[in-house]
Parts: sequence; C-alpha cells; structure tokens
Amino acid sequence: MRIHLLLLPLALAACASTPAASSTRATPARRAAPGTASGATTPDAALLSGYHWQLTQATDRYGQRIDALFVRPDKPLQLDFGSDRISVRNSCNGMGGGYRIVNGQLVVGPMMHTMMACANFALNRLDSLIGVRLSIRPTITTTRSGGTPLLQLRTTAGDTLVFTGIPTPETRYGGPGVTEYLEVAPQAVPCNHPRMPSSQCLDVREVHYDANGLKTSTPGNWHLLLQPIEGYTHEPGVHNILRVTRYTLKHRPPDTPTAAYVLDTVIESELVRH
Repeated sequence: MRIHLLLLPLALAACASTPAASSTRATPARRAAPGTASGATTPDAALLSGYHWQLTQATDRYGQRIDALFVRPDKPLQLDFGSDRISVRNSCNGMGGGYRIVNGQLVVGPMMHTMMACANFALNRLDSLIGVRLSIRPTITTTRSGGTPLLQLRTTAGDTLVFTGIPTPETRYGGPGVTEYLEVAPQAVPCNHPRMPSSQCLDVREVHYDANGLKTSTPGNWHLLLQPIEGYTHEPGVHNILRVTRYTLKHRPPDTPTAAYVLDTVIESELVRH
C-alpha cells in the first residue's frame, strides 16, 4: 500500500481568488493606544512575528466569555504575523491576508482562504466569527504577564480577545534556520549514546528537490538522528519524507546534538508491509 502526498511545489489550489490587499510593514509605534490599560503598548512587527499568538481569553462587552471562539480546546485559534501578512490557523479553513497598524488599530485587508467545508457546524462558523472581528479594525496592544507576552484585540463592539505568545523556533533558537528534506526509514533503531540509554532513534538521510519538486542528485548517507524532530511523531512501519527546518544550537552542553529539527510538513508517506 502506497500513499503519496507530494506537496512540492506547494500550491493552494483550493483558495479563494480574492487577493490580499497590499500593505506596508507594521508601524513600529511604542505608545499606548487611547483607552488601553497601563503598560499596554502598540506592538511592532518584530514582536508580532516572533511568536505564535494563541487565543486564551475572549469576552464580550458585558464580560461574558465568547464560547463560540473556543471550538477545539486542544487547538486554539492562532494568529501568525510575518512580512506584513497575518495568518489565522486552527479554524475550519486556513486564512491569510495583508495587515498594517494605523493609530493603534489592526487593519487587515481582504483575506484569502481555503474553501473546505467542515462537518462540525461550530468549527465551520469559526471562520466568519474570527474573520469579522479582524476586519473591523480592532485596537491592538501588547502587555506582559511575567515573561510571557500577551496580545489584546479590542473591537468597537466591546469584544476583547487575548492571545498568549508562544515563541517561534526562530525566537527560541536565536535566528533563522535552514530548510532540509529528510527521508525517514520505516523502523527506528536502538541508539548507542551515553545520554540516551535504551532509546530508539530515527534512521534518516538527506534528500534534495529542485524548484519543480523533483528529486535531484544522490541522497545522503543513512544515519541515526540523536534527537527528536519537533512536531513529528513517527509511526512504526511508515516511510516518510519530511521537510524540516534545521537550527544550529549555538550554546549547548558537551556531548549533545549540534542542531535542532522542526517539522514543516510531510512530503511523502508510504506504509511499508513486510
């Protein structure tokens, strides 16, 4: 049985055709917006792009929790910012468009989105619920709770949405990583490492693709990966090719891996039967 999910080059064929409005980078203002709490500031582009922003609180003008925005507790609504674009994740469809910050307000242009219909009505409705709140120029501010940044959006209708910042890999590892493609053998192999007694390691080798998504050159040598790949769970008997981002670990204890790997996407997947 062979299941191929060839995703190179990536294309969102099921997207709506409405293009995102052109926009400029977020204004790096650091003053508090009118009517915001003490200590709140308007975020700049660097802060916004350095975190995944996950929805943790949402209340209406009466202080009542907006339950309709919390459809899946294990996958909260998430905002990602980067290169003057905003993306919405963990709704029914993927959504994204241009953004800018004007006088302390988040201005989001027309958003492109996939056209998948979700069987769960509450999840299906989530697209419009978050889309409307982003489209009406909410006030945007950030504060900190301890060392954790919090992003607050407040609409003219009185809704307040609070997102908790989760550091991106670039923030955690101190800089951009390098994209690589790793072929993962179906079966893990016992590790022989003093820091990992009685452990199983992935057996991997590097593969290469051209701009058209075709494999090129000879794959690298098989070797054991002495660390997990963040975001990836290996299923025994499944052969995968992964697109990952490799980050060099600048400050690490002796006898520890020199790099960290973060999963981007699964390029190919094949169930191997013996």
